[in-house]
Amino acid sequence: MTFRVIQWATGGVGRSAIEAVLRHPELELAGCWVHSAAKAGRDVGDIIGAGPLGVAATTDAQALLGLEADCVVYAPLVPDKDVVAALLRSGKNVVTPVGWIYPDPARTADIEAACRAGRASLHGTGIHPGGITERFPLMVSALSAAVTHVRSEEFSDLRTYAAPDVIRHVMGFGGTPDQALASPMAALLGGGFKASVRMIVAAMGFAAGGSVRTTQEIAVATAPIDSPIGVIEPGQVAGRRFRWDAMIGDRPVVTAAVNWLMGEKHLDPAWSFGPAGHRFEIEITGDPSMMVTFTGLQPGSVADGLLRNPGVVATANHCVNAVPYVCRAEPGIKTYLDLPLIAGRAAS
Repeated sequence: MTFRVIQWATGGVGRSAIEAVLRHPELELAGCWVHSAAKAGRDVGDIIGAGPLGVAATTDAQALLGLEADCVVYAPLVPDKDVVAALLRSGKNVVTPVGWIYPDPARTADIEAACRAGRASLHGTGIHPGGITERFPLMVSALSAAVTHVRSEEFSDLRTYAAPDVIRHVMGFGGTPDQALASPMAALLGGGFKASVRMIVAAMGFAAGGSVRTTQEIAVATAPIDSPIGVIEPGQVAGRRFRWDAMIGDRPVVTAAVNWLMGEKHLDPAWSFGPAGHRFEIEITGDPSMMVTFTGLQPGSVADGLLRNPGVVATANHCVNAVPYVCRAEPGIKTYLDLPLIAGRAAS
């Protein structure tokens, strides 16, 4: 069976998702929503730098709501709950990297009602938050007993991320520490990472309370640093760390963390990635304790990352590979705990 897919937004994840749909033997690209009027009417193949695909991008959400399709890969920078609900009511399943990874049932009655009305499912996924923060820690934890702590952590060079507006205006790099602390980044990240932490707490039976402790730290440049947003001057933000801990008393039991640096030189504090370099880590403390390190999800160089960032590609792939499973699921919000093991597909 072939599932017809609409791609919603064509940023870095969206373009990579279109590529993944085209390579997936069970999927067919049916439509594409774009935010920019400059992209409207263009062939989607032109937008992603491929040959013509015979599918035109549109800014007309209503037209896509009426289009016959099985699933939407919903990947804008910031989600719109009303749009997602409308897609679900129209009978389209939704897979997204921007929310609903492990939502609070008390806050999703409207989305569940939309799922029932359209007999559709919604699945939140991605990498971090996403697989490395929830699915893979749970899988690895099955090799251990008496687990006391679960940690998932990212170490990435932000100079490889080709989204200068996001880096400056959302992430808060290149501004003052006060501006960074006032930026929406902690809140935007917190929605996903707090859900990740709570999924691990619930699935593994930790007796943690409802609170998740959030901490953030900032490093500033001590000398000019070249970056995708231009030169970061001394005193401006050049590194950010975020951490979310589910606590039992004063002891963290589940942790998700992010380390984003503009390289490893000229930082105060003098943060570095350590000898292991760029990576994602999953650590289980138990009997036995173990650690899994993921490499290859960060580009080999700044130039490579600005051309094609494998972490962005992997995020898109994780979404697209979930589409057939979500389309076959019963209506409702479906987390990793509700779906079978999701696999990629062999090259044709």
